[in-house]
Amino acid sequence: MSEDLQNEVEAINSIYGDESLLPSNEDDVYILRLPQHAVSLRLRFPADYPAAPPAVIGTQSSGEHGRKGEAAHIVGVFRDVLATLYRPGEVCLFDVIEEVNGILPTAEENEPVEDSGIQIEDGVSEATLQADKESNSAEAPPWTLSEVVVEMKSVFVARCAPVSSPDQANSYLQHLLDSDKKVRSATHNITAWRIRGENGVTYQDCDDDGETAAGGRVLHLMQLMDLWDVMVVVTRWYGGHQLGPKRFSIINTVARDAFVRGDFVKEDPAAKKKGKR
Repeated sequence: MSEDLQNEVEAINSIYGDESLLPSNEDDVYILRLPQHAVSLRLRFPADYPAAPPAVIGTQSSGEHGRKGEAAHIVGVFRDVLATLYRPGEVCLFDVIEEVNGILPTAEENEPVEDSGIQIEDGVSEATLQADKESNSAEAPPWTLSEVVVEMKSVFVARCAPVSSPDQANSYLQHLLDSDKKVRSATHNITAWRIRGENGVTYQDCDDDGETAAGGRVLHLMQLMDLWDVMVVVTRWYGGHQLGPKRFSIINTVARDAFVRGDFVKEDPAAKKKGKR
């Protein structure tokens, strides 16, 4: 197993659960249990991955209560997303899983209401249940995710989104924590944002979430990059080994990667011109 693949296996299992990506009895073939779905896929990773892309070679399981044709549909969606997102030399599985999760309905959403077994208790109206359903299905914030970084089994990933007010930033963070149990159960979710409001009012804030001084460092990075109207959440799953000061460098690295991927970093034409010879 290459170091890149080993790191990706550790990252996927840290983020989605210990048995999300496991080796099979076949050489170079892994079983991916898709989060939020009963279907599991068989993926073949070439020896030179990520120089060459992985291949979806079929389903391992379609789930006990899977609908007819559902597994084939998921395989097709996964292959299409993989073909779109893969770049030679870059690991891609985390990005593919997140994109597929955004496209496909969850297993719960696929279940017919009449078969769900939900009982309406005294004092709980159908209108209340409907309101809860609408709240849970609220449109997700437009996150842009960084590359996943694994260091001594700690996993780091950042996501950023455009925001126009502190209330919106707080609601985006709450939506993330409410809708993603793996993020909610992470060791730290470090946040920072900078916003230009009306009448020249500006807002800046950050939260370490237990990783002392990390939020302030991310906010300082945003100041140095002159970023406005954007928020970032850096998630860390602790891997059992202390990283010391290096963790701050990784936190800023994934934050910056998210900003770049989200097109929030504007190139300075003067600097570009100055660099030409």
